[in-house]
Amino acid sequence: MSDKPNLEEIRKELDDLNERMLDTISQRMQLVEKVAAAKLAQPGQKLRDKERERVMLAELAKKAREKGLNPYYVKRIFNDLIEYSLDDQSRHMSRRDPAETKDLVRIGFQGVEGAYSHLAAQKHFAKDLENAAFVGYSTFGDAFRACERGDLDFVVLPLENTIGGSINATYRLLEDSALHIVGEEVWQVQHCLIGLENVPLGRVRHIASHPQALLQCSAFLASLPGITVESFTDTAEAVRRLKERQEITHAAIASEDAAERYGLHVLKRDIADQKENYTKFVVCAKNPVEYDARLDTKISLVLATNHKEGALLQCLRPFHEHGLNLLKLESRPKLHTPWEYQFYVDFEGHIADQNVTNALEQIQRHTSYLKVLGCYPIRTQGFDAVQVAEDVESTALKEEVAGAFCETPAEPAKTKSAKPYRLAARESGDEKTEIKVGDVVLGDGSFTVIAGPCAVESREQIMESAKLVRDLGGVMLRGGVFKPRTSPYSFQGMGYEGLDYLVEAGKTYGLPIVTEVMHPQDVMKVAAKADVIQIGARNMQNFSLLSELGRCRRPILLKRGMMASIDELLMAAEYILAGGNSQVILCERGIRTFETATRNTLDLQAIPVLKRLTHLPIIVDPSHAAGDRELVVPMALAAAAAGADGIIVETHPHPDQAICDGPQALTPEQFRQVTSGVQAIGRALAGSAAAAKSA
Repeated sequence: MSDKPNLEEIRKELDDLNERMLDTISQRMQLVEKVAAAKLAQPGQKLRDKERERVMLAELAKKAREKGLNPYYVKRIFNDLIEYSLDDQSRHMSRRDPAETKDLVRIGFQGVEGAYSHLAAQKHFAKDLENAAFVGYSTFGDAFRACERGDLDFVVLPLENTIGGSINATYRLLEDSALHIVGEEVWQVQHCLIGLENVPLGRVRHIASHPQALLQCSAFLASLPGITVESFTDTAEAVRRLKERQEITHAAIASEDAAERYGLHVLKRDIADQKENYTKFVVCAKNPVEYDARLDTKISLVLATNHKEGALLQCLRPFHEHGLNLLKLESRPKLHTPWEYQFYVDFEGHIADQNVTNALEQIQRHTSYLKVLGCYPIRTQGFDAVQVAEDVESTALKEEVAGAFCETPAEPAKTKSAKPYRLAARESGDEKTEIKVGDVVLGDGSFTVIAGPCAVESREQIMESAKLVRDLGGVMLRGGVFKPRTSPYSFQGMGYEGLDYLVEAGKTYGLPIVTEVMHPQDVMKVAAKADVIQIGARNMQNFSLLSELGRCRRPILLKRGMMASIDELLMAAEYILAGGNSQVILCERGIRTFETATRNTLDLQAIPVLKRLTHLPIIVDPSHAAGDRELVVPMALAAAAAGADGIIVETHPHPDQAICDGPQALTPEQFRQVTSGVQAIGRALAGSAAAAKSA
């Protein structure tokens, strides 16, 4: 009888042991569900007990050494089990999980089956695989738009890689889309070189993959002389094309899973420049998921600081004041604004926490735009700072380390203003918002003159108007291309053709342009070309329009409704501010009263009242209030004397020939009187202020 070990019998024992281990893991997960139920029954009980994890993993590492096992690998195994348990418990503590409300869950990703995005999506929705449909798209944008249309319930896209850094295409989509981040997934990327057959590496002459994968394997590629590389939309697509081409000297870089799916061979594993190569993916949906406040969650946002000294510091200070831990701060150039930057921020916190609410309100006062991208559970991967401490043997050192990881108590939430317009309200006497439009700044103490015709009538007319405005002292050009008219038979504007003429005139004469928008669907199209979007008096309480403007990056000139109170004007502004757009300019344009001698009654006393109530800049439109050009000049001067930050007036090279509102359009000479008059008033007010200060 042979004493040689029987390999098949040993393998059978291993298979039996593996099955018993699976049974043990299953029993463990059943206990995890009981733990989740117990935590749900205890208000205030946090999902994660980091101190217990630390002690447990340290004890397991100690026992592993006693049994002759490598503590590092044992800790990794149990760390993955903890991550699995936390993910399972977080699902139980989600107040509304869209995946549990549908018979079929539709999940989109970029690429084909076997791509890393597909693998990450399968990992995240592992419990829904039986009723999940995964749909691949050729580009990130196609997948995102499918989710926006409602063709998908979720879309999974890569956001950041530990080697390649942030993926800007995904961030751009998140900024411009109404989708919300509802989850994240971390995938350990293990790049493999894949071939048709198991050939020596020396025979490989052509390698294809996604550009990020090629970048992450640059050192390996450099070690292969004479090869050419080719970029594909994703790694799995490179493998699929490799199989189609049947070129023995060709290879692809992708996952081992992709090789198995397409029946190809792995020529070499782990070829990335860094062995610890992870990609973070975000899971997005049309509606946010409301997670239990006891979960360890984080908030992602994008913000653009005001273009002034110390703005970023002012944005960061509230995180410290409210005890919020920053996880990420990254800058990127702003679109359409050279040499200005916006910031992506991740921080620990729950969106329902009062400290978070107060901090975001403080931050928004120092931004031109702020958008919360999502609030979602933090996913762990590998060993974080808590889990690295498990090897500490000394009890005294353990206590010291445990103390270092205790969360700093947040400062008590600051009492907020009782006013319903929290973001628009002034908190201190010297607080004011400055809005930069090209080289023009509103709210900095200077007086801004915005002028132009009521409507863009032709290319020739708006070019002549722009030259008039520029030559006589105006600094911004106004002109309507969509006109809200009382009569359906009146001129309704030239639409987008007129907008192109307005843009051309503004660029020709160096004037930022202001034009009105009436419908939500036009906001983003007009914002792509106009410098400032105007909301007319009739639309001051068009709340769907105001909400869309909150997503816009352009300054908004918000006119007071004809029968609106000052509080109602500020509440309308609050809709825009709450949407993330902090660039709101208030405009007093006259209200309806019992007086019939004028078109409307210009409420100039609203200016000092608004100055007391809000930090937003305030301008005056005397043209629509008066309806008579002879009254516009004195009312414009009175607005300057009352402390307004500027005026918006109608002027026309030939007022008697104007298609609409000709009687209230200033002649060139009257416009000259206005600009010279407000400049004189401005100098007089500045002199009075200086004298009062010196006294």
